Amino acid sequence: MSDTGRERWQHRYDTALAAGRVRDADFSTLSGMEVEPVYGPADEAAQPDFDRIGWPGEFPFTRGLYATGYRGRPWTIRQFAGFGNAEQTNERYRMILARGGGGLSVAFDMPTLMGRDSDDAMSLGEVGHCGVAVDSLADMEALFDAIPLDEVTTSMTISGPALPIFCMYVVAAERQGVDISTLDGTLQTDIFKEYIAQKEWLFPPEPHLRLIGDLMQWCAQEIPRYKPLSVSGYHIREAGSTAAQELAYTLADGFAYVELGLARGLDVDAFAPGLSFFFDAHVDFFEEIAKFRAARRIWARWLRDVYGASTERAQWLRFHTQTAGVSLTAQQPYNNVVRTAVEALAAVLGGTNSLHTNALDETLALPSERAAEIALRTQQVLLEETGIVNVADPLGGSWYVEELTDRIEAEAEEIFAQIQRLGGGTTMTAGVLRGIEDGWFMAEIAEAAFAYQVALEKGDKKIVGVTGHTVTVTHELEIMRVAHQVETDQVAALAARKAARDDGKVQQAIAAMVAAARTEANLVPPMLDAVRAEATLGEICDALRGEWGEYREPARF
Repeated sequence: MSDTGRERWQHRYDTALAAGRVRDADFSTLSGMEVEPVYGPADEAAQPDFDRIGWPGEFPFTRGLYATGYRGRPWTIRQFAGFGNAEQTNERYRMILARGGGGLSVAFDMPTLMGRDSDDAMSLGEVGHCGVAVDSLADMEALFDAIPLDEVTTSMTISGPALPIFCMYVVAAERQGVDISTLDGTLQTDIFKEYIAQKEWLFPPEPHLRLIGDLMQWCAQEIPRYKPLSVSGYHIREAGSTAAQELAYTLADGFAYVELGLARGLDVDAFAPGLSFFFDAHVDFFEEIAKFRAARRIWARWLRDVYGASTERAQWLRFHTQTAGVSLTAQQPYNNVVRTAVEALAAVLGGTNSLHTNALDETLALPSERAAEIALRTQQVLLEETGIVNVADPLGGSWYVEELTDRIEAEAEEIFAQIQRLGGGTTMTAGVLRGIEDGWFMAEIAEAAFAYQVALEKGDKKIVGVTGHTVTVTHELEIMRVAHQVETDQVAALAARKAARDDGKVQQAIAAMVAAARTEANLVPPMLDAVRAEATLGEICDALRGEWGEYREPARF
């Protein structure tokens, strides 16, 4: 065994190099100066508490999961997109892939997010407007037409009806002739953040947790590379939380899902690698970098010391990042290109595994094709031109960054203790559920959002083009609009599909699914059968609403 961290890192790096896991690329500066893959102190022993910082690729992974950094594999360029119907969104996906995107991320419209079909009375006026409308398997097949699902990683941002949407994705892959065991991607599924921040739930918490547990078990057995649960801090931050709150609430939710897996009898070393995370990259550059570094360190320590994970892969915190939608402004929208670039740079310097960059017009409408291309090119400039991929964790050892990392970690630990006290000091799950029921999370986020608003109004915080520097020559943008005809056509297509299917098979499959819901059986297989029978999203969700009821948030004043 090597004696020093640097020697351990060197061994890891050399092993990766020999195995061909380091890219054949120019890792010099623009002027031709050769740079090392990593930098650190000449004498680790002289650096107090250096093991909290360490080297890339070793516990506690403050500096990244891999010894090679981005020399081994750059982050995945994954653009979030969806609008109108499946055919329109499919065209956008093919454009993204043709122009260098590395993966797809599906945005669904509001009816789909709420588990309702496009012909539902509550869907009127919302079909295709904030994402793509997916009512049935036919829509999912059209969404990925000519996109081989065994070659492209796909992320789907949906939580309440995540399981039926996942089943449609799996059956669409089957119909492409894909071996589903090879599928790779991420499903959000994180219902806790819905109760905390985004408010897109279907059922009370317990049935949702049952579905999540079923999905975790099924994926561990059938699709081992797939990540069935992406724990999301993004929406918590967008609701107004601080960076430390985003980090702590998200990881607390993650710990609760680990407890769910353990309660199901799953091996933490087997299922924990299937958990991933989704964070916001806000505009405070160094705070965001510190947040990401602290997140890896906290997760690794808790998984090892609290939940007993013994393998590195089970201790890894893998995360996707999206630049902050809440930081975008309708005023002087071209300023948003700068904000997004700064936020994306923070995500990369923080070691993100994949990244979505927002488009400059997203505060006004769904991105136009031109704005989407600028967002994509922002990542490509960072990757190809700036040299930031040459060195792993280039800010490691910065006095400021390390101090911020420590402070955010300490604040997060204080919040964990508060959450556990809410649950009577037992499990993190009990604390999260009590915090939701009592409105504690929402009150804390509201207080943070109010404090920021006061700082803006007092002039302590500034937004260029909004609270200052408001004189502009910027012209109004031509924004993308989804025509009402999309809804008319989607409803007509859904009616035609319902008329053409075998209703007897549909009702039989739904009845079998509901019967399974009354037992402890895993619900994934009967739901897959319902999808194969052409049951719609709304029919599946309505059947389970009838069984489990709908959740109503308690009124609070």
